[in-house]
Amino acid sequence: MPTQRWKPNVTVAAVIERDGRFLLVEEQTPDGLRLNTPAGHLDPGESPAEGCARETLEETAHHFMPTALIGIYMARSRPLAEGGEDITYMRFAFMGTLGRFEEGRPLDKGIVRTVWMTADEIRASVARHRSPLLLQCVEDHLAGKRYPLDLIHVDESMRSVP
Repeated sequence: MPTQRWKPNVTVAAVIERDGRFLLVEEQTPDGLRLNTPAGHLDPGESPAEGCARETLEETAHHFMPTALIGIYMARSRPLAEGGEDITYMRFAFMGTLGRFEEGRPLDKGIVRTVWMTADEIRASVARHRSPLLLQCVEDHLAGKRYPLDLIHVDESMRSVP
């Protein structure tokens, strides 16, 4: 009997701080309206940093250039609205430079709006977090955790994904 191979869902997230506030998205999920950092799944053929820049643009209409890796995180989720399926996420969280805003750019499906929140406001809203990793990523950013982008080696073979 063949065994099923376990594969975590790889996601990328941007932790963006400006003037003591963090850029979050408010999004409609199967479990209701939730808060998250700009984040999403890594697409074939892109590096984690490239995926983070793409997801940030798609979810906030802001260009973003990752400058450092904050950390690599894992968590399990059993969304109630999805029948309790056991899903493991591996998140690469980046900090970086927030760039140009594209006025009028439509946001990803489900994104209601962007919001700027203080760390204390984020701590006080844990019940509304989409991911249990949101607060940990913010806390690690505030603690000064930074790793060079070249910590993640992306082989050239990744560029030839069909």
